[in-house]
This record gives sequence, structure tokens and C-alpha cells, in this order.
Amino acid sequence: MENSFFKTALFGCALAIGTLTGCKKSGSSEASSVSGPDVWARKYITLTAAFPDATGTAGNGGTMAFAITPEQAINPNFEVNVFTGGYGLRSQRTARVQGSINGNFLYNIQYTGTDGGIFNKYKVEGGKSFIDTREEVDTEPILGEAPRWVVAAEGIGVGVYASATIQASAPGAGADFIDVKSTAKIAILSLDDPKITRQTEFTIPFTAEQTKSGYQIGRIDVPILNKAKTKIFIGCNLTRTDVTKKSTVNTNGTQTWSSGTRELGTATLVVDYPSLTNPKLIYVDPTISKTNNHSYRTMTQYVGTDGHVYQATATSGSQILRISGTTNEYDNSYNFDLKAALNSASNVSISSWRYIKDGVGIVLYTVSGTTGGYLALVDLNAKTATKLTTDNETDIGFSGRSANTNTGVTAITGAFGQFQNVAIFGDNIYIPMTPNGVDGNLYAINYKTKQVTKGAKLKNQSGSFYLGAY
Repeated sequence: MENSFFKTALFGCALAIGTLTGCKKSGSSEASSVSGPDVWARKYITLTAAFPDATGTAGNGGTMAFAITPEQAINPNFEVNVFTGGYGLRSQRTARVQGSINGNFLYNIQYTGTDGGIFNKYKVEGGKSFIDTREEVDTEPILGEAPRWVVAAEGIGVGVYASATIQASAPGAGADFIDVKSTAKIAILSLDDPKITRQTEFTIPFTAEQTKSGYQIGRIDVPILNKAKTKIFIGCNLTRTDVTKKSTVNTNGTQTWSSGTRELGTATLVVDYPSLTNPKLIYVDPTISKTNNHSYRTMTQYVGTDGHVYQATATSGSQILRISGTTNEYDNSYNFDLKAALNSASNVSISSWRYIKDGVGIVLYTVSGTTGGYLALVDLNAKTATKLTTDNETDIGFSGRSANTNTGVTAITGAFGQFQNVAIFGDNIYIPMTPNGVDGNLYAINYKTKQVTKGAKLKNQSGSFYLGAY
């Protein structure tokens, strides 16, 4: 496709009308006839998988998709090889795939490269058959070529971007810290009729005292709309510079500072919807949690049946926090700790999770000192957890991970490291489980009975893993 030309043309269109509302690319009559909202009953469960890039980095080369029926999903004799028989989603690196609630549409904003920032929409037709609706929208002028975005409510996508700039007394090494400014950008994307409907950019509202003491936010992610659709809650990578130290210069020649001691609790950026005005930061009590909540490629905030927002401190924390549906502030009386609920002697980290219904959720987690990846059903009301057993769970998690408390998590590989979505149909939860480069299975878990069904066989290949069900 002529993406380079199209991307330029889209930006020109945006400038011409004074605000970026998105432009559509003409498609075939077949493509246009299947667009709009997802009004069909669910027919398929779509599996996605990542493969290595040209240098051999596991899971970093792109994403394949294959759709199966619910009957095929629970059949251990049915075999899927998404790498040889699947459909390639357009993205230079691993796609950040989102899906409609009934699973009949996939959405993606291409990640990095010439076409980084281009939104694509696909109609799921079964097997390797996906119809590209050709309703492309260029988000790159707002969100950059590697957008962080999710379906924040059915039919509504929200993309976000943040950066922080330190003011120093001089360039290079040996300078004093003076102040820091954090900036956020937000774009609202209609998924039913793809276009950007609203955008904004603002300085993240720390107090002057906070910024001069080094507090900043350089990454935001996993935005969600509250039940009333009046607020957007956005997870934050909150860090602090040690303002008592002089700057140094890293191997890339960039001026850097060491991290300072953080005193503020887990933070969430809140804006009004749909106006995107009145930004504010809310913090949980720091004695409850100081772990960041901006996640990594997986949605970690959900609106509960009770109207509260439940938020995991993923992907390094073990807690699920609660934002009140009444006050839109953290509920400091609530704290679900997975480690305590599992009565685990080792530290556990939530890699991904999904709220199901009536306080019940499914959690994918790792255990310190192991490369395993485990599942647990949790009751957020009773604050209990039930570990579930699957094959290969002891080697399904991370094949490599490095964490930096100042810049966020980097160099994550492995099935749980990039896991993106859990599918729900009826009473069943569907989770693909494959170690890096090893065959695995799709598991169906009945969240009411807690029965685990080992379903379709998932064929794998070197440097690859399955990372989502929709």
C-alpha cells in the first residue's frame, strides 16, 4: 500500500481543516459494507501471536491473527498454526491489538516505522479471513509513531502520550537540576466511524513544589472511561529525579540524573470527558502503594459492575486498587493484594488481568525467581484468589526482563511479557498459553465453576508466542 504518501496526505488534510479529525481512505464496497459498530452476535475467538524481528529479538517482528469458533476453541484435537496459516496485521513491530466486545472487529494503531501511528480496522470473518475496512486514520501528528492506546469504552478509542523535559543550569555533565515540565497529549478516536473526534495537549498539573523536587511523568497509558462517561482515568509512570545530585551524560551523550526517593503514591491522570479539560492528578495513599500503573501493552483498568474503577499496579506490582465511582478519587479503604490472597511466600507481579463480572476477575501473574506464568481467579469483593493449573506454567512467562524504576519496564520478552488481551464469551474466559518457541494450548476457564478446559493446540515457532485472545 502507498502508506508513505497516504500518511502525508492525511496530515495535509488535518492542517487544511484546522483540527485533526481524521480522513478516510477509499476502500472496496466489500470493506465499506462491514464497517460501523459491532452489532453481530459473536462467531469467533481471534488469537494473536508475535514473531521475532530480523535481528532475532523474540516477539518483536510483527503480529499474526487467526479466528476460530468457540467449539474449536475447546477442542484439544483442533490445531492452530497462526504463523503459517494466519493473517498478518499491519505493524512493523508487535501490534497493540484491541477488539470490540463481541469480537467481530479488531483495531490496531501501527507501532513504529514508516506507518507508525496509522489506525487500521479489520472485520473478523473466521480462520485467516479478515477484511481490512481501509478506514485509516493517521494519529502520528498527535501521538507519535509508537502510540499508547486502548479501547476505553465500546466504540471509543483513546490514545495518549507523555514526555518530560528537565530544565538544568547548563548542558552536559555536572549541571544542577532546576525544574521539570511534564506534557500530556490525548486523542479520542471513534471506532465505529473511524476518525479523531477530539484532541488536546497540556502540562500535567503537578504543583510547583512537586516539580522543583523532581517529580515528573514521562509515560502514560491504559486510559479508561468511567461508567458515567464523564471522566477518563489514565495510568502514569511517576518518577522522581534526585535534585541533590549533579547531572551525568550517558553513552548516547544524553544528560541524565539519578533517581530520587519517591514519596507520592500510585498516580492517575484524570480529565473530563468529552471535553478533555480540567486535568488533575490523583494519588493513592503512599502507605498502600507507590507502584506505577501505566502497564505494558495490556489493559489493566476496568469499570466494575459496582461502578468503581479497578486498577492493577501492573506489570511489576501485586495490587489492584480502586477508584470510587462516586468521588472519582482513590478509595484508600480498599487494597487487593494478590500475594496476600494467594498466601505466597514469594513476590508476585500482575502481568495482565481482566475484570469479568460481579467482582470476579482473571489474573495472569509471575513469581519472582521463576520464568513461569500463572493464572488465578480473584474475587475482588472477598479479596480472595484461587490459583488455576495449566501445562507449561513453569516456563511460560518471561524469557528476559529488565526493570528500571525511573524509566519504566524495558526489554520485556516472552508470552506474559507482551500479553495483551483475554477473551470472554458467556461464562468462559479464553487464554492462549505458549512458552517462547514451544507449542501450547488455548485454555477455557469457566469463571463460575472454576473448571479449566485444555482446548485447541497452538503450534509455535522459534522466538514466537501467542499473546492475546479477542
